Amino acid sequence: MKASDSPSSFRLAYAPGVTPAKWVRIWKERRPDIPLELLQVPAAEAPELLRRGDADAGLVRLPVDRTLFSAIPLYTETTVVVVPKDHAVTAVEEVSAGELADEVVFHPLDDTLGWETPPGRPAIERPATTADAIELVAAGVGVLLVPQSLARLHHRRDLTYRPVTDAPQSQVALAWPEEATTDLVEDFIGIVRGRTVNSTRGRRPDEPKPAEAKARTKGKAGATKGAKGSQGGRSGGTRSAQGAKGGKGGKGAKAAGGARSGARRGASGRR
Repeated sequence: MKASDSPSSFRLAYAPGVTPAKWVRIWKERRPDIPLELLQVPAAEAPELLRRGDADAGLVRLPVDRTLFSAIPLYTETTVVVVPKDHAVTAVEEVSAGELADEVVFHPLDDTLGWETPPGRPAIERPATTADAIELVAAGVGVLLVPQSLARLHHRRDLTYRPVTDAPQSQVALAWPEEATTDLVEDFIGIVRGRTVNSTRGRRPDEPKPAEAKARTKGKAGATKGAKGSQGGRSGGTRSAQGAKGGKGGKGAKAAGGARSGARRGASGRR
């Protein structure tokens, strides 16, 4: 889609566990003329969805191919271990990966942590999805390490979790095809970066650009200053004229005073 097109909506993909609600709310406030469509896709499928042009941008889990996509890292998630509520791990506030050495640790095919060597003992078979792994944890077969948002997404009453201090962490980013950086993508970038509505991006469609608004303000200020200068010139001219009159009056009074003094001296001489 070209930037000059008039799209009917803005399509935002997001990986499971990512919560775009705050940014969606701001979008609706700033761009009520453009509906925002949310598309939840598995983390591994999000880049292909963007590459095909089936979404304008996505809240994805890194890494992505930076030769194809532009990406703005947003935040890094805490990694937690999901365990049954009666598990020994629940007695502590946090654990290290080494403390899970004797546990069966599930490594689902849709894992988002990018382990080089997962801790613990491997399961006989890798679960297909995180949801499947959660079910196995609930059955007491093993434990699972995931970003905290996924632990919350798959919350169950019989499970809990604890932070793992030295595990890899998942980083969430806003990504989009570099060749498809439209005005709407720029608007959404402004929102996730916290730009105000009056900044270069993220402004309302009917608002002038900041440079234009500044030029208008300077023009008004210049006109006001010019008007004040003109008034000051007229006032100064009036004062100069009054001073000139006063100067003439002073010279006349001095001459009159001199004439009167001369007359008095002449009278005294005659007496």
